[in-house]
Amino acid sequence: MPEDFLAEAHRAAGVRRRKSVFTPLVVMFLMMAQRLHGAQPLEYAVMTLLRGLPPSFWPDPCERVRRWLEEGKGPSSHTAGYSQARQVLSKSVVEQSCDRMFDQLLTRTDPDGTAGEPGRFFILDGSSVRTAHSDALCELYPPGSNQHGEAHWPVLRMLVAHELRTGLALRPEWGPMYGDNPVSEQDLLHRMIDRLPAGSAIMGDCNFGIFSVVWAAQQRRYPVLLRLTPSRAARLAGGPLRDGIDRAVVWKPSTYESKKHPGLPSDAVVKGRLIVRRVQPGDGSAPLLLSLFTTLDKPAGKLVEVYGGRWNIETDVRTIKKELCLDQLTCTTPEMVSKEIHMAVAAYNLVRAMIVLASLQSGIPPRRYSFTKVRLVLETFGPALANASDDKAAGQIFDQMMRYIQQARLPDRGRKRPSYPRETWPRGSAFPKRKCKPPGPPEDPLEPNINDTKNSPK
Repeated sequence: MPEDFLAEAHRAAGVRRRKSVFTPLVVMFLMMAQRLHGAQPLEYAVMTLLRGLPPSFWPDPCERVRRWLEEGKGPSSHTAGYSQARQVLSKSVVEQSCDRMFDQLLTRTDPDGTAGEPGRFFILDGSSVRTAHSDALCELYPPGSNQHGEAHWPVLRMLVAHELRTGLALRPEWGPMYGDNPVSEQDLLHRMIDRLPAGSAIMGDCNFGIFSVVWAAQQRRYPVLLRLTPSRAARLAGGPLRDGIDRAVVWKPSTYESKKHPGLPSDAVVKGRLIVRRVQPGDGSAPLLLSLFTTLDKPAGKLVEVYGGRWNIETDVRTIKKELCLDQLTCTTPEMVSKEIHMAVAAYNLVRAMIVLASLQSGIPPRRYSFTKVRLVLETFGPALANASDDKAAGQIFDQMMRYIQQARLPDRGRKRPSYPRETWPRGSAFPKRKCKPPGPPEDPLEPNINDTKNSPK
């Protein structure tokens, strides 16, 4: 994150920068450190700062930082300054920084985009994230409801796009999941699709195997590999589905799709291939017919094999939500929700980049490394690397990190593990669940309580 880039990002955002201990670079670094250590509180971030950061974090230090670096008079350990710096940090600068980090890491790990044969695929998937309960978030991301009433936590729907081979994540998009104006995963894709790297291909399950998605990808010259529902695949095939189908098809929007997407031209068509293969699911269930639509000219068997890697996005989303604690956000404003999500994805990409570096050294695919163990290595040796006395000492620490990362390979299980039923032990509760009740008239303290058996008349 060079200084000239940050200066240009602030100019583009129309934000004035002030000299401070908590510069934008320092704040983003500390937010990433909080996520890497399991969403630690603000106190942890401040202590990380007081432990010491390289002087390069302050290219033009203020007087307070200068005294700290020269005389050792550090700032206060209270969290008020860091909390205010997080609030005033420009959301636009965070987005630009997140995009730059992703572009730099993707370029360095796969410059030509051909390392993941037969091309660079981005897997799409959606998930939900809960936020803290506040008036602003409840209005923007309304809670869900069921037969028991309205839920407590606001919920947003988030769309992610991860590179198939390396697992690097594009900056996600999100919107309300419930309420009067919920967004679909397809709507979020239309916001994200222009940020995909040139020359990439789009992969998704049957939720994305619709005409509007294929049309949007074709207009931007992105090849697709999408799964279709059996009914949609049968309509394209013009008859019953069978194993071995691999034919050219012309996809036209249905009457329903034309009404739902009035922006589609009347003569909109997409030319591609319909591939149907009988596959055996990994969970041992009955074989099924897998229907794929693609605009790629690769062999059908290779494309079916590549689509088998779509399951990686499920484990990637689980990693972001559990390892980096993004399943439940604690911030109470929409701006902080945005910054927390972006910095969490940046921290996730940092771990993935370390894994790819280890993969380039060993030749083992990046997906064969444990994200959890690599995160722990980075968490443990990161402070020592940042505080190294010189480049030689930093190189020695980095080599030590890479040696332990090489030991973070996932085990090669020779036999399939047994499948256990999805059961959990019930959790006992000594207290009733809280229910929101409308406020009633105040009670008269002089009026006896009929439910008070201790003081009731005999």
